[in-house]
Parts: sequence; structure tokens; C-alpha cells
Amino acid sequence: MKFPLCYEATISRAEFLRTLPAATDEGDFREVDGRFEGRGWSIRLTPIVPFGVGMVRLERHRVEIEFDGLTPEEQDRFMRRFTLYFQRGGG
Repeated sequence: MKFPLCYEATISRAEFLRTLPAATDEGDFREVDGRFEGRGWSIRLTPIVPFGVGMVRLERHRVEIEFDGLTPEEQDRFMRRFTLYFQRGGG
């Protein structure tokens, strides 16, 4: 299955970091030069223009995922778990 490796997410940085350990099945990741890195993966979280409806403003980020040294099967397994944890609204 092909997953997007760059997408926009309506999520705060704090919520993203709270969910990341479960989504990656890895609590031992580190942040290096603005990227979160784990075993064979890295994720850059970049703030973008907030989503607004009336007076409500929701944080948004561009999420860019890169793999290094993982097989296509391992990448697929990672992305299935990752998207399961970050999927919102049945989307």
C-alpha cells in the first residue's frame, strides 16, 4: 500500500509529541535539527497557517516522513501504525 510521506495535519505540536511514541512504537526517539528521529525513520514537523472557523483557530503542521534502511515491508508496517494513531474523523 502506498502512503503519503508528506501531508498537512491539524494538530498541535504538544499533541503530536504526546502521540508519537505510541504511533511509532518507539519511546526512545530524539529531536535533532528540528527532526524527530528513531530506528530507520525521521519526521519533520513544520508549522503552517492555522485552520480557522470564526473565532476558532487550530494549529496545523506539515508532516514529512523519511525512511533510512527500512525495507518496503517495514516502511508499510510503520505507516499503517502511524496513520492509525493520527487518523482523525474517520478520514
